Amino acid sequence: MSVSVPRLVGLGLAVSALAVSLVACGSDDGGSGSGSTGGKKIALLLPESKTTRYEALDRPLFTEALKAACADCELIYSNADQDPAKQQQQAEAALTQGANVLVLDPVDGKAAAAVVASAKGQSVPVIAYDRFIEGANYYVSFENEAVGKLQAQTLVDTLKAAGKTSGNLAMINGSPTDPNAADFKKGAHSVLDGSGFKIAAEFDTPDWSPDKAQAWMEGQLSAIKNGLVGVYAANDGTAGGAIAALKGGGVTPLPPVTGQDSELAAIQRIVSGDQAMTVYKAVKPQAEAAAKAAVALANGGKAESTGDFKSVPSTILDPVAVTKANIKDTVVKDGIYKVTDICTASFQAACTAAGLS
Repeated sequence: MSVSVPRLVGLGLAVSALAVSLVACGSDDGGSGSGSTGGKKIALLLPESKTTRYEALDRPLFTEALKAACADCELIYSNADQDPAKQQQQAEAALTQGANVLVLDPVDGKAAAAVVASAKGQSVPVIAYDRFIEGANYYVSFENEAVGKLQAQTLVDTLKAAGKTSGNLAMINGSPTDPNAADFKKGAHSVLDGSGFKIAAEFDTPDWSPDKAQAWMEGQLSAIKNGLVGVYAANDGTAGGAIAALKGGGVTPLPPVTGQDSELAAIQRIVSGDQAMTVYKAVKPQAEAAAKAAVALANGGKAESTGDFKSVPSTILDPVAVTKANIKDTVVKDGIYKVTDICTASFQAACTAAGLS
């Protein structure tokens, strides 16, 4: 993926207003709005909740950033539960409620073009959040091919450090409807294809479903179990599914498994040795950039960007590989998790060994 930006760290109409929750920026995120305060209305439309980051991180961090950028703005929030038709309805409901900007993380990037067209027909800008949408007014995300490269390179490095230079890999990619998943896959292949390891089986996981990833992995074990040395899993949910399948199939020791999103369960699996790595995508600066851009666009201004992606003004952030060695310097240091969140009773010994206690 070519990105012409400097990288930085760190849809019908008859939908009831009850289909979404309207949250006043000055109130609790989980409460109901007390009516218009005279500010602009910003809609945040997230794709699903199987990936825990959306409800645990993106929603509260965006809410906080919007409140800081515009105290009298209102937030219209919806989660599509991995249903593109539901997301289209939620977007139309937000427009009917008078949303001035849509911040949209699409379930299906191609289907979301209809949302953009509808919003533009009403002169409402659309910010593509995390996943790119053709025709959007602004885009904020991470260098997605770099995510796949980080995952694959960390997997290869881990294997070589253990003295392995060949063997079978299982590759569990993301959802075929997620445009980012194609970039992760491309980046990973650019490393794995010439690594000396063989991709013995590969799967594109519908809906990013951990259950489907687990079922697929279970079905592969009889053919590849003996020569399996590593698993590329595109995110932490699919990693968890793969690890459950490996344990259930009696694979021991567990081969290194990759992940993405730095979910708490994944960090704990890394501490305990069940997962080799995850990718930390710093959601706070992403949410802050999206909120600031939304306020600027809602007021008829120009959103600050670091460049462009496919001719769309964009802010692109850098992903970071997280292993046992740098948990404290990444997700703990940035306040995503406290050591006490990670080091619950069943992980105390592993945390001590990892220097986290």
